Amino acid sequence: MATDPAIAAWEQVVARDVTTGGITLRVFEHGPRDTDKPVVVLCHGFPELAFSWRHQVRALAEAGYRVLAPDMRGYGGSSRPADVDAYDALALCADLAGLLDDIGADDAVFVGHDWGASVVWHMAWTHPERVRAVVGMSVPVTPRSPAPPLPILRKHLGDDFYMVWFQEPGVADRALAQNVRRTLVTREIWSAAWAARPDEEFPAPAWLSERELAHYVDEFERTGFTGGLNYYRNLDRTWELTGHLAERTIDCPALFVTGSQDPVRHFMPDDKMERVLTDLRGRVVLDGAGHWVQQERPAEVDAALLDFLADLG
Repeated sequence: MATDPAIAAWEQVVARDVTTGGITLRVFEHGPRDTDKPVVVLCHGFPELAFSWRHQVRALAEAGYRVLAPDMRGYGGSSRPADVDAYDALALCADLAGLLDDIGADDAVFVGHDWGASVVWHMAWTHPERVRAVVGMSVPVTPRSPAPPLPILRKHLGDDFYMVWFQEPGVADRALAQNVRRTLVTREIWSAAWAARPDEEFPAPAWLSERELAHYVDEFERTGFTGGLNYYRNLDRTWELTGHLAERTIDCPALFVTGSQDPVRHFMPDDKMERVLTDLRGRVVLDGAGHWVQQERPAEVDAALLDFLADLG
């Protein structure tokens, strides 16, 4: 079988384990260590892995940045604590601070997609001294909701909305793990109705080779999805733990990147970001792109990141 260029390039990235906060994170590191440019930390979403940043890791390293891309807590080669309460946003941010401590860095530029975006927004709230700049993809930062988010989601979007359906431990876990390939390539948003239908057989999307898809399938068949689902199960708990941040703004340079066809835009509009971000330097909307934006349109995402980083000086 011919070598997949993306797989071959990823295999050149150094992987190591970092112990922090009582867990171990598998971290993929690339780029020069002796550089005057900021460290860049790339945080993936659900259901992804550090591998979802394979294109950006290479582009940023070639531009002279030291890049860290962890398998986030609960995923891939990182620890998967059994306690649901181990996945609130404060714990996830402490993981990222621990990565900086491990390499002796005072701060970094944090870039996140999907749940990773939520984590890096929270990182900029909770550890502003460690965040030189922040980039969110697909999930915008929003002002604090007036009440815990899950009852609001249930009221407006129903019990079968995926974030609500994910709440009962074991239910979505089993449904998503039953056919991992189907879970990863489905064209629908996961729900009880989706889980009850017979398996579809979709090819990999155009932006994902069969070898790349196999990498995801192999990992999630090994780990299951519970770690990632536990992020959703901490929505209300995170809201309760972050009340002291209600009036805090994010004052570092910020960028938001999304696709025009991202379904998240229907229930999480980005029109309130300026209430939180005092230095929003741009919104990049990639026409025709969907949710998996850094994998679907890597060249344009790479360019947006490099332009933003260059502007930091």
